[in-house]
Amino acid sequence: MSQPLPISVPIVTIFGGSGFVGRYIAQRMARAGWRVRVAVRRPAEAGFVRPYGVVGQVEPIQANIRDEDSTRAAIAGATAVVNCVGLLNQNGKQTFDAVMVEGAGRIARIAAEEGAQRFVHLSAIGADPESDSAYGKAKAEGEAAVTAAFPGAVILRPSVIFGDGDGFFRKFAGIARMAPVMLVPAPNTKFQPVYVDDVAAAVEAAITGPGAEGVYELGGPRVASLSRLVHDMLRTIRRKRLLFAMPVAMASLQAWGGDMVQKLSGGLINNSLMTRDQLRMLDKDNVVSAGARGFADLGIEPTPMEAVLDSYLYVYRPHGQYDAIQESAERLWN
Repeated sequence: MSQPLPISVPIVTIFGGSGFVGRYIAQRMARAGWRVRVAVRRPAEAGFVRPYGVVGQVEPIQANIRDEDSTRAAIAGATAVVNCVGLLNQNGKQTFDAVMVEGAGRIARIAAEEGAQRFVHLSAIGADPESDSAYGKAKAEGEAAVTAAFPGAVILRPSVIFGDGDGFFRKFAGIARMAPVMLVPAPNTKFQPVYVDDVAAAVEAAITGPGAEGVYELGGPRVASLSRLVHDMLRTIRRKRLLFAMPVAMASLQAWGGDMVQKLSGGLINNSLMTRDQLRMLDKDNVVSAGARGFADLGIEPTPMEAVLDSYLYVYRPHGQYDAIQESAERLWN
């Protein structure tokens, strides 16, 4: 039987700790021996985080970063605070300003007021106060709000994140499963995909290590165009599809249509395919800047994409987990 942790164990509060990146951070911090508070809006839906540690070590708690009192209650007594709450699309009260600017600043301010020793904020490559994208601009304003409130904060800017549960490769794989032809918007835009657990390792290093405050840009070992990444995904899922560059006019029309459907439905139908703002973000490469601090400065060697894709994209193959058996049988008969 596992033994309960002593009361003196340090506490980390992870806002958005049940999300794609947050759950990996929660697992790492639990393995490192910390008490983990997973601060989410709906804790009843986050019970799956409890087995990440021993009994009582990892607990989902209610907090809304747009609310002062619940945010403070989640932070009180914590040694470290992590903010990995973010949006790709605005809907209702969940706007870029409310969540990624005001919310981020609120968490950082309260963390400082409550005496937290470390603060880690997940931003994104592409954060730029002069960005044409509302997302990129909000990310930059959020960083400014965080550093103003908590000058010693560590800000991590990952490129597109992949891993089990991602919304990048799985989105394209889902399309490939249904469509014989794939239209790729901005096919020449470059990305530097980063493994989700490497991002979690960077958060752990920022909390437990001697790393300096400031901005770190996180990218994997490989830079590739969007079309190349989609091609590699297709090879992983054993599907052959025709790839064509989506004309700008068509991409704009599709994004506009999705945005209008979301608006006219009052947010009941979320534009999860591509928004006009996301299309603007695709105008610029999403890679680590020359001279930027990164994984090496945190003592981490990033994981190659090829070492991970098979482990979770196999479900999109024609025969799913039985694909390898099917291929083996075919070799026996040939």
